[in-house]
Amino acid sequence: MDAVTYVDGEWLEGNPPILGARTHATWLSSIIFDGARAFEGVAPDLDLHCERAIRSCKAFGLVPTMTAQQIFDLAWEGIRKFPKDSELYIRPMFWAETGWVDPDPDSTRFAMVVYVSPLPAPTGLAVCLSSRRRPAPDMAPTDAKASCLYPNASRALREAAGKGFDNAVVRDPLNNVAELATANLFLAKDGIVRTPVPNGTFLNGVTRQRVISLLREDGIELQERTVTVADLETADEMFASGNHGKVQPITRYEDRDMQAGPLYKRARELYWAYAHR
Repeated sequence: MDAVTYVDGEWLEGNPPILGARTHATWLSSIIFDGARAFEGVAPDLDLHCERAIRSCKAFGLVPTMTAQQIFDLAWEGIRKFPKDSELYIRPMFWAETGWVDPDPDSTRFAMVVYVSPLPAPTGLAVCLSSRRRPAPDMAPTDAKASCLYPNASRALREAAGKGFDNAVVRDPLNNVAELATANLFLAKDGIVRTPVPNGTFLNGVTRQRVISLLREDGIELQERTVTVADLETADEMFASGNHGKVQPITRYEDRDMQAGPLYKRARELYWAYAHR
């Protein structure tokens, strides 16, 4: 068994068909999701991911049919169906079943899938600058973890892969650095860690917030500020945070090779210690 799906009050093995051709989410993308991780017997910040799913649902104009606590309890139910050392992805989703262009909030449905998804090894990411941009809040539902935001991330990844890179730095509409296509971005210079300040164009990730708090508690200066492309070109080190890979080093930016530096190593060490508290 590599996946279980909860829908309509029961757990089903695998990936059962749920959305129909007339489902509003199928043709007009009225669907939000969140992603959490379970590994080594822990699921760090699972409660915060469940709470964000509720916020995303409401921001999208849908009506949650589950509470955050109910999602949390169901997630652990699903996790316990796998061996304790499994590396899992937990994805709760809300979507609209009906509507014209505006989704009908009363048609909101819920499902959650828990499936095997090995954590990537921290061997180092090669990233480039993408031509794609994150949208402004008045252009797209950037206040939700909405599926409709991800095709542009996919295009950024495809562009990067075509150049021989693993991921891509995307900018905001003002030409400042926002994040990577699939993760938040950190850089370090002269012992100070910097990360783009949330400006409504990208999600203030759960893992991002945790890394920030852990580094500050450890006495490391961390600045949330405007980051430019020039800042990346002179950074001493760079690393990424996100649910898929948690804390990962960046070892190449464009044509510049970099090392997994001491501040990245400390961030990953602190995160793993926190996850196992």
